[in-house]
Amino acid sequence: MMIDYAIYLILAVFVILFLSSAIRILREYQRGVVFTLGRFTGVKGPGLIILIPYVQQMVRVDLRVVVQAIPPQDVISRDNVSVKVNAVLYFRIVDAERAIIRVEDFMAATSQLAQTTLRSVLGKHELDEMLAERDRLNSDIQEILDQQTDAWGIKVTNVEIKDIDLNENMVRAIAKQAEAERLRRAKVINAEGEQQAAEKLVEAGRMLSAEPQAMQLRYFAALHDIAGERTSTVVFPLPVDLLAHLQGQPGADK
Repeated sequence: MMIDYAIYLILAVFVILFLSSAIRILREYQRGVVFTLGRFTGVKGPGLIILIPYVQQMVRVDLRVVVQAIPPQDVISRDNVSVKVNAVLYFRIVDAERAIIRVEDFMAATSQLAQTTLRSVLGKHELDEMLAERDRLNSDIQEILDQQTDAWGIKVTNVEIKDIDLNENMVRAIAKQAEAERLRRAKVINAEGEQQAAEKLVEAGRMLSAEPQAMQLRYFAALHDIAGERTSTVVFPLPVDLLAHLQGQPGADK
Protein backbone atom coordinates (compact mmCIF):
# COMPACT_ATOMS: atom_id res chain seq x y z
CA MET A 1 0.00 0.00 0.00
CA MET A 2 2.77 2.38 0.89
CA ILE A 3 4.49 1.48 -2.36
CA ASP A 4 1.38 2.50 -4.32
CA TYR A 5 1.26 5.85 -2.52
CA ALA A 6 4.92 6.42 -3.28
CA ILE A 7 4.37 5.64 -6.96
CA TYR A 8 1.42 8.02 -7.12
CA LEU A 9 3.45 10.71 -5.39
CA ILE A 10 6.32 10.27 -7.80
CA LEU A 11 3.93 10.45 -10.76
CA ALA A 12 2.30 13.59 -9.34
CA VAL A 13 5.67 15.26 -8.88
CA PHE A 14 6.66 14.23 -12.39
CA VAL A 15 3.43 15.67 -13.83
CA ILE A 16 3.89 18.92 -11.91
CA LEU A 17 7.48 19.28 -13.12
CA PHE A 18 6.39 18.44 -16.66
CA LEU A 19 3.64 21.04 -16.66
CA SER A 20 5.85 23.70 -15.08
CA SER A 21 8.42 23.11 -17.81
CA ALA A 22 5.87 22.92 -20.62
CA ILE A 23 3.56 25.82 -19.82
CA ARG A 24 4.60 29.41 -20.52
CA ILE A 25 2.51 32.57 -20.28
CA LEU A 26 3.48 35.58 -22.37
CA ARG A 27 2.13 39.07 -21.80
CA GLU A 28 0.61 41.23 -24.50
CA TYR A 29 3.89 43.02 -25.25
CA GLN A 30 5.97 39.80 -25.31
CA ARG A 31 6.71 37.23 -27.98
CA GLY A 32 8.43 33.87 -27.71
CA VAL A 33 10.98 32.66 -30.27
CA VAL A 34 10.72 28.84 -30.15
CA PHE A 35 13.55 26.45 -31.03
CA THR A 36 12.94 22.72 -31.45
CA LEU A 37 16.12 20.69 -31.04
CA GLY A 38 18.06 23.85 -31.79
CA ARG A 39 16.16 24.77 -34.96
CA PHE A 40 13.85 27.75 -35.24
CA THR A 41 10.22 26.65 -35.43
CA GLY A 42 8.23 29.86 -35.00
CA VAL A 43 7.27 32.88 -32.98
CA LYS A 44 4.45 32.44 -30.48
CA GLY A 45 2.44 34.60 -28.13
CA PRO A 46 0.98 36.41 -26.43
CA GLY A 47 -1.02 34.18 -24.06
CA LEU A 48 -0.62 30.53 -23.06
CA ILE A 49 2.25 28.65 -24.71
CA ILE A 50 2.87 24.90 -24.35
CA LEU A 51 6.34 23.57 -25.04
CA ILE A 52 7.80 20.08 -25.10
CA PRO A 53 10.24 19.94 -22.20
CA TYR A 54 13.90 19.35 -23.07
CA VAL A 55 12.99 19.33 -26.75
CA GLN A 56 11.81 22.90 -27.24
CA GLN A 57 13.29 26.08 -25.81
CA MET A 58 11.84 29.57 -25.92
CA VAL A 59 13.47 33.02 -25.82
CA ARG A 60 11.30 35.88 -24.59
CA VAL A 61 11.37 39.13 -26.58
CA ASP A 62 9.96 42.47 -25.37
CA LEU A 63 8.27 44.51 -28.12
CA ARG A 64 7.96 47.75 -26.15
CA VAL A 65 9.92 50.89 -27.03
CA VAL A 66 13.39 50.86 -25.48
CA VAL A 67 14.91 54.14 -24.29
CA GLN A 68 18.69 53.98 -24.36
CA ALA A 69 21.09 56.77 -23.39
CA ILE A 70 24.06 57.25 -25.70
CA PRO A 71 27.08 58.10 -23.53
CA PRO A 72 29.03 61.32 -24.23
CA GLN A 73 31.08 61.07 -27.40
CA ASP A 74 34.16 63.11 -28.33
CA VAL A 75 33.35 64.72 -31.68
CA ILE A 76 35.57 66.94 -33.84
CA SER A 77 33.41 69.14 -36.05
CA ARG A 78 34.24 70.03 -39.64
CA ASP A 79 35.68 73.37 -38.49
CA ASN A 80 38.04 71.53 -36.06
CA VAL A 81 36.17 72.21 -32.81
CA SER A 82 36.28 69.48 -30.15
CA VAL A 83 32.96 68.92 -28.34
CA LYS A 84 31.30 66.26 -26.21
CA VAL A 85 27.84 65.18 -27.39
CA ASN A 86 25.35 62.81 -25.79
CA ALA A 87 21.95 61.73 -27.04
CA VAL A 88 18.94 59.51 -26.36
CA LEU A 89 17.93 56.64 -28.64
CA TYR A 90 14.37 55.26 -28.98
CA PHE A 91 13.84 51.93 -30.73
CA ARG A 92 11.67 48.81 -30.63
CA ILE A 93 11.71 45.27 -32.01
CA VAL A 94 9.39 44.70 -34.95
CA ASP A 95 10.64 41.21 -35.92
CA ALA A 96 11.45 38.97 -32.95
CA GLU A 97 12.93 36.22 -35.15
CA ARG A 98 15.60 38.44 -36.72
CA ALA A 99 16.37 40.20 -33.42
CA ILE A 100 17.28 36.86 -31.80
CA ILE A 101 18.76 34.91 -34.70
CA ARG A 102 20.68 37.51 -36.72
CA VAL A 103 22.44 39.37 -33.92
CA GLU A 104 23.92 38.02 -30.70
CA ASP A 105 22.94 40.94 -28.44
CA PHE A 106 20.69 43.44 -30.17
CA MET A 107 20.86 45.89 -27.24
CA ALA A 108 24.64 46.13 -27.28
CA ALA A 109 24.80 46.12 -31.08
CA THR A 110 22.30 48.98 -31.37
CA SER A 111 24.10 50.99 -28.68
CA GLN A 112 27.51 50.65 -30.36
CA LEU A 113 26.07 51.46 -33.77
CA ALA A 114 24.36 54.56 -32.38
CA GLN A 115 27.63 55.81 -30.86
CA THR A 116 29.62 55.42 -34.07
CA THR A 117 26.84 56.93 -36.18
CA LEU A 118 26.58 59.92 -33.85
CA ARG A 119 30.30 60.66 -34.19
CA SER A 120 30.26 60.11 -37.95
CA VAL A 121 27.28 62.35 -38.71
CA LEU A 122 28.21 65.22 -36.38
CA GLY A 123 31.81 65.19 -37.63
CA LYS A 124 30.55 66.25 -41.07
CA HIS A 125 28.98 69.47 -39.77
CA GLU A 126 30.30 72.70 -38.32
CA LEU A 127 29.73 73.79 -34.74
CA ASP A 128 27.13 76.41 -35.70
CA GLU A 129 25.08 73.73 -37.47
CA MET A 130 25.25 71.46 -34.41
CA LEU A 131 23.90 74.23 -32.20
CA ALA A 132 21.25 75.62 -34.56
CA GLU A 133 20.05 72.62 -36.61
CA ARG A 134 19.52 69.84 -34.08
CA ASP A 135 16.24 68.71 -35.62
CA ARG A 136 17.86 68.06 -38.98
CA LEU A 137 20.80 66.25 -37.38
CA ASN A 138 18.42 64.11 -35.32
CA SER A 139 16.57 63.12 -38.48
CA ASP A 140 19.80 62.25 -40.32
CA ILE A 141 21.08 60.06 -37.46
CA GLN A 142 17.70 58.35 -37.07
CA GLU A 143 17.48 57.59 -40.80
CA ILE A 144 20.97 56.07 -40.93
CA LEU A 145 20.39 53.93 -37.83
CA ASP A 146 17.01 52.76 -39.07
CA GLN A 147 18.49 51.58 -42.37
CA GLN A 148 21.29 49.63 -40.69
CA THR A 149 19.18 48.04 -37.94
CA ASP A 150 16.42 46.94 -40.30
CA ALA A 151 18.28 43.65 -40.91
CA TRP A 152 18.10 42.98 -37.16
CA GLY A 153 14.33 43.45 -37.01
CA ILE A 154 14.71 46.73 -35.09
CA LYS A 155 12.91 50.00 -35.82
CA VAL A 156 14.63 53.18 -34.63
CA THR A 157 11.79 55.58 -33.92
CA ASN A 158 13.69 58.65 -32.77
CA VAL A 159 17.08 60.10 -31.83
CA GLU A 160 17.40 63.23 -29.70
CA ILE A 161 20.68 65.07 -29.12
CA LYS A 162 20.64 66.16 -25.47
CA ASP A 163 23.76 68.20 -24.71
CA ILE A 164 26.69 69.67 -26.61
CA ASP A 165 29.44 70.49 -24.13
CA LEU A 166 32.13 73.03 -25.07
CA ASN A 167 35.32 73.94 -23.24
CA GLU A 168 35.61 77.35 -21.57
CA ASN A 169 37.81 78.85 -24.28
CA MET A 170 35.29 78.00 -26.97
CA VAL A 171 32.43 79.38 -24.86
CA ARG A 172 34.28 82.70 -24.51
CA ALA A 173 35.03 82.75 -28.24
CA ILE A 174 31.36 82.18 -29.07
CA ALA A 175 30.37 84.95 -26.64
CA LYS A 176 32.79 87.38 -28.36
CA GLN A 177 31.45 86.37 -31.74
CA ALA A 178 27.86 86.98 -30.59
CA GLU A 179 28.83 90.37 -29.15
CA ALA A 180 30.56 91.38 -32.39
CA GLU A 181 27.48 90.31 -34.34
CA ARG A 182 25.23 92.44 -32.12
CA LEU A 183 27.53 95.45 -32.58
CA ARG A 184 27.49 94.95 -36.33
CA ARG A 185 23.71 94.86 -36.39
CA ALA A 186 23.54 97.99 -34.21
CA LYS A 187 25.83 99.89 -36.58
CA VAL A 188 23.84 98.76 -39.60
CA ILE A 189 20.57 99.83 -37.97
CA ASN A 190 22.08 103.20 -36.99
CA ALA A 191 23.33 103.77 -40.55
CA GLU A 192 19.94 102.88 -41.98
CA GLY A 193 18.31 105.32 -39.57
CA GLU A 194 20.68 108.12 -40.63
CA GLN A 195 19.97 107.36 -44.27
CA GLN A 196 16.20 107.51 -43.74
CA ALA A 197 16.52 110.73 -41.72
CA ALA A 198 18.62 112.33 -44.47
CA GLU A 199 16.05 111.37 -47.08
CA LYS A 200 13.26 112.91 -45.00
CA LEU A 201 15.28 116.10 -44.43
CA VAL A 202 15.93 116.47 -48.15
CA GLU A 203 12.24 116.00 -48.84
CA ALA A 204 11.30 118.56 -46.15
CA GLY A 205 13.83 121.04 -47.53
CA ARG A 206 12.31 120.76 -50.98
CA MET A 207 8.84 121.40 -49.61
CA LEU A 208 9.97 124.43 -47.56
CA SER A 209 11.90 125.93 -50.46
CA ALA A 210 8.76 125.81 -52.58
CA GLU A 211 6.85 127.99 -50.04
CA PRO A 212 8.97 130.69 -48.29
CA GLN A 213 6.15 131.43 -45.81
CA ALA A 214 6.46 127.90 -44.50
CA MET A 215 9.98 128.68 -43.26
CA GLN A 216 8.64 131.61 -41.21
CA LEU A 217 6.07 129.35 -39.63
CA ARG A 218 8.83 126.94 -38.70
CA TYR A 219 10.69 129.84 -37.04
CA PHE A 220 7.66 130.71 -34.93
CA ALA A 221 7.19 127.06 -33.97
CA ALA A 222 10.84 126.84 -32.87
CA LEU A 223 10.44 129.99 -30.73
CA HIS A 224 7.36 128.53 -29.11
CA ASP A 225 9.24 125.35 -28.24
CA ILE A 226 12.18 127.31 -26.77
CA ALA A 227 9.88 129.54 -24.71
CA GLY A 228 8.27 126.48 -23.13
CA GLU A 229 11.62 125.24 -21.78
CA ARG A 230 13.34 126.51 -18.64
CA THR A 231 16.54 127.82 -20.20
CA SER A 232 18.46 131.07 -20.13
CA THR A 233 19.43 130.87 -23.78
CA VAL A 234 17.06 132.41 -26.30
CA VAL A 235 17.67 132.18 -30.02
CA PHE A 236 16.06 134.69 -32.38
CA PRO A 237 16.12 133.44 -35.95
CA LEU A 238 16.40 136.14 -38.60
CA PRO A 239 14.50 135.97 -41.86
CA VAL A 240 16.60 134.87 -44.78
CA ASP A 241 15.29 137.77 -46.89
CA LEU A 242 16.54 140.30 -44.34
CA LEU A 243 20.01 138.77 -44.36
CA ALA A 244 20.09 138.89 -48.14
CA HIS A 245 19.05 142.55 -48.05
CA LEU A 246 21.77 143.42 -45.53
CA GLN A 247 24.37 141.65 -47.57
CA GLY A 248 23.38 143.62 -50.67
CA GLN A 249 23.27 147.04 -48.93
CA PRO A 250 27.04 147.81 -49.00
CA GLY A 251 27.19 147.07 -52.65
CA ALA A 252 24.36 149.55 -53.29
CA ASP A 253 26.21 152.42 -51.46
CA LYS A 254 29.26 151.91 -53.60
